[in-house]
Amino acid sequence: MMHPRALIAEDEPLLAEGLKSALALAWPELQVIALAPNGIEALRLAEAERPDVVFLDICMPGLTGLEVAAELADRLNEGEAVPRIVFVTAYDEYALKAFDLAAVDYLLKPVGADRLAKAVERLKAQLVAPKDDLAQLVSKLQQVMAGGAANAGAVPGEGALKIIRAAVGNTVRMIPVEEVCYFQSADKYTSVFTRDAEVLIRTPLKELLAQLPAERFRQIHRGTIVNLAEVAAAVRDDTGRVSLRLKQRKETLPVSRVFAEQFRQM
Repeated sequence: MMHPRALIAEDEPLLAEGLKSALALAWPELQVIALAPNGIEALRLAEAERPDVVFLDICMPGLTGLEVAAELADRLNEGEAVPRIVFVTAYDEYALKAFDLAAVDYLLKPVGADRLAKAVERLKAQLVAPKDDLAQLVSKLQQVMAGGAANAGAVPGEGALKIIRAAVGNTVRMIPVEEVCYFQSADKYTSVFTRDAEVLIRTPLKELLAQLPAERFRQIHRGTIVNLAEVAAAVRDDTGRVSLRLKQRKETLPVSRVFAEQFRQM
């Protein structure tokens, strides 16, 4: 590949320009086609321009770097070429080890010339090798990141949420979590779907996931968490995409490719 193309996603303009300049010295053949100031623009540009390499800041407005990678994996068709992802991060040591385990490169802010040179050599080797599936890489990264959090002191299942408190008119409804079919992001709120109702709560989906019993609730999409006890079947269509049929509700729930592996045996 003579002239690979790259996208840089970084919400701090000085850091974005700095990385672009550093790449021009470390990898003159690389064409930086765009600088994305947030995660939403990064996803749009990655889809439209199809770069060979994407440098993703972990913490960005709109979507995080991990969410951009996961969403991009979900939108690609089977067998379609995927970009090489390099995360740019300020995470601590356990997270950096997680990136290594996931076979996805990382750069620690501020990016040093020596470390960038190593990343460039790794990228050059990867660009001529068979490409891994992006969904598998993101899924593996999520697993090792979760393991890192547990090793850092989190105790799975300890203090698990048992009751959802939702305001309905002038009353507060108390909903046992086992009665919830699924949770779904809704702008600034989270929709809670029970067998016969929908209510809104202010707790973000990410905070809910950390509090819910892990043996019962699973994330199936960037904006959806499902109660496994309420799943009747997992259905795979001709394109390989998975959706879930529920026992007590008529709608089906699409499963992102990043999370589809956990339903392979259903």
